[in-house]
Amino acid sequence: MPHASPNRRQLLAGAAALTAAAPALLRAAEPLAPDALKGRTVLITGASSGFGRVGALLYAKHGAKVIATMRNIPRPEAETLASNAAKDKLDLHIVEIDVTDDAAVAKGAAEALKIAGGRIDTLVNNAGIGITGPVEVQDMEATRLIFETNVFGIQRMLHALLPHMRAAKSGQIFNISSQLGRVIVPGGGHYSATKFAVEALSEQLAYELVPHGIDVTVIQPGGYPTRVWVNRNAYTGALKARSDAALLAVYEPFTRGMGSEDGSGRSADPADVPRAIAEIMAMPAGKRPLRRAVHPGAKPQEAINKVAADIQIAWLGGSALGPLIKAVHD
Repeated sequence: MPHASPNRRQLLAGAAALTAAAPALLRAAEPLAPDALKGRTVLITGASSGFGRVGALLYAKHGAKVIATMRNIPRPEAETLASNAAKDKLDLHIVEIDVTDDAAVAKGAAEALKIAGGRIDTLVNNAGIGITGPVEVQDMEATRLIFETNVFGIQRMLHALLPHMRAAKSGQIFNISSQLGRVIVPGGGHYSATKFAVEALSEQLAYELVPHGIDVTVIQPGGYPTRVWVNRNAYTGALKARSDAALLAVYEPFTRGMGSEDGSGRSADPADVPRAIAEIMAMPAGKRPLRRAVHPGAKPQEAINKVAADIQIAWLGGSALGPLIKAVHD
């Protein structure tokens, strides 16, 4: 019998219940065996800093062959990452990929596949940027840049690597979203718009890849003290500088701090995210979650995740698409 769709009161009650149960949800990823990822080849985009860089070293330390990609090589971040990997004798390779460029993705993916012997087991779509400010202040230059990076960049990587995963009838894709892929903060520019797109793209992809034995997981981090703040300020500061002063004044106070946010007050360990990814990597194929919220603090998106899954099953679970929907959510 189909489930009745929850009403607004039920949604709010579910959110309240999750908030009350927050301490029970704040579990750390289970410790992994030193060789838990041995035999696996992992490609990461955006590995110059933050989750990508920490993850590249972590996955390699657990036995994976890691292909850490970033744009604008040579650069100091590539040199220090290579040095750290060499010091610990890790199987880590650095390849240049700019996810906003078709040719760069094709070239970098070909090089990565050559290094990997033709098989990438896990793709971590980590590259992303933020640009803040009200929607009307976002000019087309800013809009194109954030969508090119956060959404179209994922699509480029999928085009480059999915054919090889399908041929192998196995594989794993992680797309890095955000809490703001489910909830919205006013003044956040198009960041939530891109991350909402990542959420939808990932879930649809997960259903479509069930017959091909490929798992998809969306990672939803909260705020962490990474270099994202420095990069975001550069993009946002440039946007503010080219914006009309009268338009900026209309949207005070949202425009006042554009380009000067420092992420202060955030002390959570950025390694939380790659640890969660590594834990999910080590799970049996077909048993991995569609979504994982990651942060030691509040995770408001979990209530939405649950309601969305329940609605998908209620809506399509009894249809011809039911086996695909249930395979992902069960």
